[in-house]
Amino acid sequence: MTSDHGSQPEEPVRVLAADGSFSPTPAAERYLPLVEALTDDELEGFYRDMVVIRAFDRQATNLQRQGQLALWPPSYGQEAAQVGSARATRPQDHVFPSYREHVVCRIRGVDPMDIIRLMRGLTHGGWDPFDPRNGNTHIYTLVLGAQTLHATGLGMGLVFDGRSGTGDPERDEAVIVYYGDGASSEGDVHEAMVFAASYQTPQVFFLQNNQWAISVPVTTQSRSPLHRRGEGYGMPSIAVDGNDVIASYAVTKVALDEARAGAGPRAIEALTYRMGAHTTSDDPTKYRASDEEQSWAKRDPIARLRAYLEGRGASEAFFAEVGAEASAVADDTRVRTNALDGIPATKMFDHVYSEPHPLIDEQRRWLLDYESSFEEGAS
Repeated sequence: MTSDHGSQPEEPVRVLAADGSFSPTPAAERYLPLVEALTDDELEGFYRDMVVIRAFDRQATNLQRQGQLALWPPSYGQEAAQVGSARATRPQDHVFPSYREHVVCRIRGVDPMDIIRLMRGLTHGGWDPFDPRNGNTHIYTLVLGAQTLHATGLGMGLVFDGRSGTGDPERDEAVIVYYGDGASSEGDVHEAMVFAASYQTPQVFFLQNNQWAISVPVTTQSRSPLHRRGEGYGMPSIAVDGNDVIASYAVTKVALDEARAGAGPRAIEALTYRMGAHTTSDDPTKYRASDEEQSWAKRDPIARLRAYLEGRGASEAFFAEVGAEASAVADDTRVRTNALDGIPATKMFDHVYSEPHPLIDEQRRWLLDYESSFEEGAS
């Protein structure tokens, strides 16, 4: 069944109500043993992740406004979907982000300053996905939906190489790929789902439905819930309240465990909201109403979990400590960003081809000769 708008499921998996009270929906029943097994330390870790990344995200947005970054895609409002799903992964899993999964990258080991360098134009990719310190986290993909093909290709490789479905949960590998409601309309996503279903890849398609594909509302994009697109390809699919970090964790953990065990791909639609702009080049006031924003602000994922933690007895000292850490991370980001130097123009010729190429060598020589001509003229 669907709501009046056609694109929203009536009952996603939810554990925490908007006010932070423990109020599981019937759809959450199968996940309650996982929820009840979460410790206070784990729950407080979820909160810390969300608060710190929001401070980082706000600082990065400010830095772009100050001319320090070329562009910034805010993640404000989507922290619970990202934190819950990332914390459900295992170290051996492979993660394919889109371009606003800042906390996913941080949780997996990527230095957030590598994202800053990417958005400043100092690097082609941001980080080395094959560096063990980066936790099998592949680089950001600005081409909408392309990362779903990359993820499916790797998932097929895991099947061919026998690196999943062996019955060893400590070694079996899975893939999770992040994309948005706008990307879900791209052909690449559907082709990826075709191959994932055909080859039964150990893969989770994690769709963050933040309600807007830049200025196009999700109600225009689809007349049925987006997770049902996964069902059309024969993969179990489910909707979760993406502003409930606990539900996001539990649903993703089950999906990854099943995929890793050889049960094939799964699809998750996390219902959330992009509270900020699509990117810093966007002005959401041109296409959405403040009443809508205020309605979603009442479902803020951080406020929701804080209320729940307070009910469990979390101390004010804990919240103060997290606030101080978030401020320190934001301050450090500002200082390190302002200290970044530029790059020489010749850097553009690096990594164009995997091997030396005579055309690239010729272009590099031309640029060096051109620059040196100005020095000769000045003398």
